Amino acid sequence: MVLVDTSVWIEVFRRPARVRLEAVVDFDDVVTCLPVMQEVLQGFADERAFVLARDAMRALPVVESPLGRDVVEQAVDLYRSARRAGLSVRSGVDCLIAACAIRHGLTVLHCDRDFDALARISPLDSKRIH
Repeated sequence: MVLVDTSVWIEVFRRPARVRLEAVVDFDDVVTCLPVMQEVLQGFADERAFVLARDAMRALPVVESPLGRDVVEQAVDLYRSARRAGLSVRSGVDCLIAACAIRHGLTVLHCDRDFDALARISPLDSKRIH
């Protein structure tokens, strides 16, 4: 199973699309989490595109819903561990996404250097595209 990060969805939803998700992963293996849904959907200015993207995101299985205190605390631990290792993580939300993935044994598909750093200090399984 693969948790597709916001950085990939942005490339998928661009016009023209820069990534064809089905060329990278079997769509039946794709899941999401609430932080990814928020990041993706808040970026749409066009209402029609927003509705299409929202419906597509809602059709995916969602892990860690509702978000509990334990996943947030794990995200905090990831952020702090990276800092102690001298690694810069630019987004606390990426730590939350990584914690969701770790807790469910998911691979994070991304185009974001934060996940490379988090994979160095944790059991996160990540796959970078681009």
